[in-house]
Amino acid sequence: MAVMQDATGVGPILLVEDTPSLSAYYAALLRKAGLDVHCAMTAAEAVARHSEHRHRVVLLDLMLPDGDGLDVLREMRAADPDVAAIVITANGSINRAVAAMRGGAHDFLVKPFDEARLLRSVEAAVAMARAPSGPRVAETRPGLAGFIGSSETMREIQETVREVARSTATVFITGESGTGKEVCAQAIHAESPRRDAAFIPLNCGAIPRDLIESEVFGHLKGSFTGAIADKPGAAQAADGGTLFLDEVCEMEPNLQTKLLRFLQSGSIQPVGSATARKVDVRIVCATNRDPQAEVAAGRFRSDLFYRLFVVPVHLPPLRERGRDVVEIGEALLARYAGEEGKAFRRLSPEVEAAFLGYGWPGNIRELQNVLRNIAVLRDGDAVTLSMLPDRIAEGAASPARLGDGLIDPASAAAPPTPAADAAPPLRDRLRPLVGAALAQMEREFIEATIEACEGSIPRAARILEVSPSTLYRKREGWTKG
Repeated sequence: MAVMQDATGVGPILLVEDTPSLSAYYAALLRKAGLDVHCAMTAAEAVARHSEHRHRVVLLDLMLPDGDGLDVLREMRAADPDVAAIVITANGSINRAVAAMRGGAHDFLVKPFDEARLLRSVEAAVAMARAPSGPRVAETRPGLAGFIGSSETMREIQETVREVARSTATVFITGESGTGKEVCAQAIHAESPRRDAAFIPLNCGAIPRDLIESEVFGHLKGSFTGAIADKPGAAQAADGGTLFLDEVCEMEPNLQTKLLRFLQSGSIQPVGSATARKVDVRIVCATNRDPQAEVAAGRFRSDLFYRLFVVPVHLPPLRERGRDVVEIGEALLARYAGEEGKAFRRLSPEVEAAFLGYGWPGNIRELQNVLRNIAVLRDGDAVTLSMLPDRIAEGAASPARLGDGLIDPASAAAPPTPAADAAPPLRDRLRPLVGAALAQMEREFIEATIEACEGSIPRAARILEVSPSTLYRKREGWTKG
């Protein structure tokens, strides 16, 4: 970490920490980095010192003996909205740190943190304090790039993204496949001070087991068979920017250990190298599994989980987003119609009803596939019901569905009662039998592929062109069944 010799351009930094030993330690680190530091150990002392000196950068512990650090933060920002505050919290108080970010804090640190993490956060706060005051772009834009939908849930997620983007905290995105986790990660990067540096995505489930360490940390020429030249890894490529680890729960245990070491030290060691080098990388990760369940099952290290699960962001499935599906569908239709030179301008009311009635197991990715297919093969002013796949078109005539795809009896009109001797249509009688047969065929085909790959689910997933997590989930369902 470079010494910040010009940090005095913002005046002294106020350090508010009530533990004398920690206060002395933090102050010594900051002064060693060339900063002038004022110290306070109580809420009252912090407010008094800030009133006297109008500190541009404040390090603030949220647990103070005579008051709440959040109240201190509000009072300081009421007097000086441009103060760059870094809040300090204990490991079990992440929610309070997130509340502080919503209250205008620049960043937060979770105890225990190392010297490099402290100095990186302070350096970013100093840079922010030096910047000309004025409204931030993120506060004036109606929506974030890539986000479509006006549901309350998505508005809250966008606000969370804006808040956490300013910090260097690790973000852990969860959600089903196809809900837009990489879009969310890109939005965090685009709203952050790192926006001009690289955004490097890495799918941990799509890389062969024997290559993933090289992909993350790089390798030197001759370090293994096929290493014909030096190669920088994703962590080095993201230096100064953001590294997005998708499907992080697919990571091999050995690499989990090395990733934890990287997070703790901020250093990478390429395969075949005897020396390590420092990199400055902001980590955003994602999974479509339940990470806490993976920890409980012993498949994911608990210490790595707590390092990564600092700011959680959960993306809801499309079926729980109400009319967002119509808004997203209209935006996709306009894009695809333009790309394909078609005349489509809208979705018909019947198609809107079908979209709202369908469960969308593939989420936004499935919606993209449907509308792209229509834009390629059909044309017209509006997308009509006859253009939709049968599985979706049936939703237009179906009763309203709940978020989990089940029929809501309260909102569904009662179907007509058939005559006692009337047999169900042949299609309805065959559908359960066909569905069961197809499910059995799918299971046999997947199991045969896994067996041919000597039990390697990642290899089988590459052959089947699906995510490994999809195969894990299906096999788990078969076991329970």
